[in-house]
Amino acid sequence: MSIVEELVETVKRLPRDKQLRVRALAMQLQSEADAEPPGPPFKSFLGALAHLHCDISEEDIDQARREMWGNFPRDIEL
Repeated sequence: MSIVEELVETVKRLPRDKQLRVRALAMQLQSEADAEPPGPPFKSFLGALAHLHCDISEEDIDQARREMWGNFPRDIEL
């Protein structure tokens, strides 16, 4: 059952005066939500870095790995 369905069922069981209070509260919360300014648009990580114009290929990454790990000892004797 969704939260909306749960709320509807709960409000149906309330006396009329309590239902009116729930409606007033819901309307107040909605007007507050409508009055809030929207936040800044979300930028993806890639979109946030787009201004850098950085185009890195898979080949560039592979080359950097070879350079970094080229002298790393492969066989370690303990």
